[in-house]
Amino acid sequence: MTWLFNNISTIIVCGVLIAVVAAIVAYMVRNKRQGKSSCGCGCKSCAMRGSCHSGRLD
Repeated sequence: MTWLFNNISTIIVCGVLIAVVAAIVAYMVRNKRQGKSSCGCGCKSCAMRGSCHSGRLD
């Protein structure tokens, strides 16, 4: 029990970081399923548009 009280701040910070990373991953998966680009900008001006989104130009 003493170990838990001595490390409670570290446990809380790790929990918050895990929650933030999980939220970011869920957001990226949701965007990927909706067909959105991961970079957030349009593909028309991207030099690599032909290799990642062939046939679709935003």
